[in-house]
Amino acid sequence: MDSHVIYQASTMVALLSGLYDGTVTFGELKKHGDFGIGTFHQLDGEMIAFDGEFFHLYPDGTAQKVSLDESTPFSSVTFFEQQQTAPLNKAVTRQELEKILDDLVPSPNLFHAIRIDGHFQEVHTRTVPHQDKPYPPFVEVTKSQPSFDFADVDGVIAGFWTPAFAQGIAVAGYHLHFINDVRDGGGHVMDFVLEQGTISICTCTDFQLALPQDNAYLKQDLSVADLERDIMIAEGSY
Repeated sequence: MDSHVIYQASTMVALLSGLYDGTVTFGELKKHGDFGIGTFHQLDGEMIAFDGEFFHLYPDGTAQKVSLDESTPFSSVTFFEQQQTAPLNKAVTRQELEKILDDLVPSPNLFHAIRIDGHFQEVHTRTVPHQDKPYPPFVEVTKSQPSFDFADVDGVIAGFWTPAFAQGIAVAGYHLHFINDVRDGGGHVMDFVLEQGTISICTCTDFQLALPQDNAYLKQDLSVADLERDIMIAEGSY
């Protein structure tokens, strides 16, 4: 199996703990991958990247290309090389698609970059809103995050499968973002119905973690009393 590296800026635990200041620019992040997901300084929306293009999915549901001087407190990227593909010619929900992916990935104990190109009957997304200091905990932020619905739309879903042992470093399981075909809207994927499309998978056997070195990170208590619950709340699945 060829080696592919996931490069990640900071950790999910740090984000849950309210560390929202950007520590890595997207100019730097782009050196480490052409595909991925993440968020922005002060939690100002979601990021999706594929084919070397990075998009800023704003809290109002719109999207624009990322400026390379913008920064991120948490993002994961890789250089995507399609290793497996599978066509989908029937309508499937997110839950049904994840079962298909479970059978396609070579092991649940490796990291996998997932891309889905297709026509969606519907996609339900949410986007984290901009925060000001003093930053509230992430689980509090999710209570007021706006959600959006896209219907009868072509688009791309990008994201990662993370093994269970890496929960807290990233989000264990499937973590997916969406952007529509005209590249003007999207967000963090909550649910969808995919009418037809193509799955592409790139398996990653190496993981590079770039931890922040600013005082906020160095002095933060990163212990989380109920990590599993807080991540489920953050992902909208609690």
